[in-house]
Amino acid sequence: MSDASARWGGPGLPDEVVELRVHGAASASAGQVLDLPRIEQVAGDRSGGFYRARTPSGTDDGGRVTLEAYRWGDLPAGTMARTLSLVFLLPFMLVNVAIWMRPARPGSDPVVRSLCRLLALSLTALYVLAVAGVALDLIAWKCLASAPCVAGRGWLSWLGGRPAGLRLAVSALVPAAAIGLLWRASTRPGRVFEAFRAPEAQVSRHRLSAVGQWDAEPLVGRLRAIHVAAAFATLDLTLLAARLSASASAGTITLAVAAGAVLAACTVLLCTPALIDRAATHRRRDRITRTLRTTALVLTAVVTAHVLTSPAPWPAGGGLPGYDPILTGLFVTQTALLVALGAVLLWGRDRRPDAMPLFGLGSLVIVAVAISLAVAYSAELVYRVADFLDRDTPTGVGIASGPPRAYSWAIYGFFRAVLITAVVAALVALLSRRGRGRAAAAIVAHDYPDPPPEAATRLRQVRKAIAQARFTEKLIPLAVVYACLAGIGTATTTIGLLDLLPGDALERYAGVPGDLVTFAIAFGSWVTAAAILALVAGGIFAYRTAEFRRHVGVLWDLGTFWPRAAHPFAPPCYAERAVPELTRRITYLVGRGNAVLLTGHSYGSVLAAATVLQLPPRVSSRVALLTHASPLRRVYGRIFPAYIDDDVLHEVGARVGWRWVNLWRDTDPIGGWIFSAHRPAAQVTVDRPAATVDRRLRDPTGVVTPPGDSVPPPIQGHRACESDQRFVEAARELVERLRTPTDPRRPPAA
Repeated sequence: MSDASARWGGPGLPDEVVELRVHGAASASAGQVLDLPRIEQVAGDRSGGFYRARTPSGTDDGGRVTLEAYRWGDLPAGTMARTLSLVFLLPFMLVNVAIWMRPARPGSDPVVRSLCRLLALSLTALYVLAVAGVALDLIAWKCLASAPCVAGRGWLSWLGGRPAGLRLAVSALVPAAAIGLLWRASTRPGRVFEAFRAPEAQVSRHRLSAVGQWDAEPLVGRLRAIHVAAAFATLDLTLLAARLSASASAGTITLAVAAGAVLAACTVLLCTPALIDRAATHRRRDRITRTLRTTALVLTAVVTAHVLTSPAPWPAGGGLPGYDPILTGLFVTQTALLVALGAVLLWGRDRRPDAMPLFGLGSLVIVAVAISLAVAYSAELVYRVADFLDRDTPTGVGIASGPPRAYSWAIYGFFRAVLITAVVAALVALLSRRGRGRAAAAIVAHDYPDPPPEAATRLRQVRKAIAQARFTEKLIPLAVVYACLAGIGTATTTIGLLDLLPGDALERYAGVPGDLVTFAIAFGSWVTAAAILALVAGGIFAYRTAEFRRHVGVLWDLGTFWPRAAHPFAPPCYAERAVPELTRRITYLVGRGNAVLLTGHSYGSVLAAATVLQLPPRVSSRVALLTHASPLRRVYGRIFPAYIDDDVLHEVGARVGWRWVNLWRDTDPIGGWIFSAHRPAAQVTVDRPAATVDRRLRDPTGVVTPPGDSVPPPIQGHRACESDQRFVEAARELVERLRTPTDPRRPPAA
C-alpha cells in the first residue's frame, strides 16, 4: 500500500466518517465522482480502485467527512477491444443472464437451469456452424471447386482444384481456430476479474448475498470444457455428414457415433445441475469434463485425418452435403427447447393478481432474444461472405449456389420480428401517450404551482421528459412481443427441410409475389448488417464518450453483473470482484475506527446493496446507505424476482439500522423508488421504517431562469445527484445518524 494509503487509512477519530461513493453505468473518472481536481489512488488497481483527494477535504458542520470513490467502470468494459467484444458476445451474455431471471420457485429451478444451459449450448453449436458454413460450405466446397471464384484470389488459388478431402481438411482449421479463440478469450480475464473473497462468511442467507461470494471459476471451467467438447463434436459431425453422403464406411459410421456420443454426454452433464454446480472441492467433476474435452479434441484430429485420407469419391455440385439438414436440425432443437422452457415457466408462473407480466417469463424472453440475435449474426456472416465471393471476381460469378435455405428463413424471421415489434412499439407509444401525458401533467402541476407565463416552454419540456421516462414500464410487454415473434421466426426456419425458399413458399401458399419476398429478405439482410454495425459503433462511442455510455452501457452493466452460470463464453462478471472488494474495504475502514456512508448511483446502488448483505453485523452497524437513481426495484426487482424482492430489500435496510435514504426523480427512465413512490396525492403503502427511505426529488429544481444565469436549471433525469444540495442534505443527515447511534429496531425519524 502506498504512503498516501497509509496516511488516509490510519486510525480515525471517534466521529470520523468516510463517504464511499460508487458510481453508476457511466464510466466516470474518479475525479468526476468525487468532484475534486486532484486525487490519488489509495487501494485497488486501474480496473477497480479506491481514490481520495490528495489533501484532506470534504468537511461538514458536525466534523470531518472524508470523500472516497470506488471506480469499477473498467471492469465490464475498460478498453475498446473489451467493449467491442461485448457486442459480438451479446447473444452469449443474454442467454447467461436468462438463467438468473428464473422465478423463485425451488420446484422448477433445476429444470429451468438445465433448459437454459442446453439453449446456451445450442448457441455455441450455431457459432460453429456459422463459421463452418463460411469455411467449409462457401469456400472449401463451392468456391474452391469453381474456377471463376478462385481466379484472381491468390489466397485461395493454391487450394483450387485440389481433392475435396484436402480442401475440407485444410478449411476445417478455420472453425477449429474460431473455437480456440473463444476458448482462449473465456480464460483471459485473469486478475482484472479475479474474485476477491470476502473477509468473513457471516453474511445474509438471501440469494443476492451470494454475489461476490461465488467462486465461479470451477463452474465456468466445467461449462467451458463441455462447450469446447460440444463445439468440436459439432465440427466433426459437419465433416462426417459430408463424408457419409458418398461413403457410409464402417470407419465413418464409427466416428459419427463417437461424435454423437460426445454431444450426448455434454447434454447429459448439462441436464444434471447437481453434478455441474458442485463446489470447487469436487475435483472429480472437473476430471470428467476435462476428459470429455480431451476426447473431443482427439476425435477432431482423427476425423480430419479420416476426411483427408478417405479414398471414396466425393459428390459434385450443390452445397456441402449434410450441412443444411444439420443447421435446420439445430433450429428445430432450439424451437423445441424454447417450447419446453415456456411450458415449464407458464406451468409454475406467479398467479398473483398484482404480478408483473414478465414475472416468471423473463428467462424465456431473454433466451428468445439471444437466439434471435445469434441467428441474425450467423446469417449475416454467411450472407456477406457469399456476397463477397459472388461479386468480387473478375467474371462476376463466384459460387454456384447461395447460402443454405435455413439462413434465408432465419433472416426473414428476424426481419419480420423486428418490423412487427417496431410497429407495435409505435402503436403502444401512441396509445399510451395520453395517459403518460396526463400523469406527467399532474406531477408538473404539483411541483410547479402558479408558474409565470415565460415558463410555458420549459414546463412542456419537463412534461415530455416525465412522460418519456414512464415509457420504461411499456418495454415489458414489447419484450414479450418480440420474444414471441423471435421464437416463431426460429420455428419457421424448419420449413427449410421442405427444400423451399421463403419467396417460393409464400407465393405458392399465400399468394404473395415471390420477388417481393426476395427483395424483403435482401433488404432485411442489409438492415441486419446495419444494426450490427450500429452495435459496433455504439461500442466504440461507449468507450470514447462517457455521456453516450451513460445510455449504452446500461445493457453491458446489467448483463455482466451476473456470473457465468449458463454460457462460459459470456463476458466475465464484474460483481465477482467489485462486491468482495467493497466489502473488504468497508470492513477495513470500520476496523480502523471509521464509520462509512456508502453511496451508490444507478448500478452502483445494486453493488452497494449486495455489499451490505455481505457485511457482518459489527461492521454494518457502522454503515449508512444513500442510493440515487437506483434501478433496484424498477429494473432488477422486475426481471430478477428470485434475487431482488421485498424480503432482501427489507433485509438491506435492517442491516444498516434503516440508515438508508433513496433519492429518485420522475424524469429518470431507469432509476426509481424502492419502497414507496411518495408521489403527489399517492397513498403510502408500506409501514415505517421502510416508508422513510424514499425521497422524491423535484426535477428540475426550477422552470424559470434564476438571477445571474441565462438558462433555466437542467433536467437531470438519470444523472448522479452528488452536486445536488438535496443530496448533500441527505448525506449530512445520515452522517449525523452514524455519529449518534440508535437502536436499530427503533424506526428513524421521518
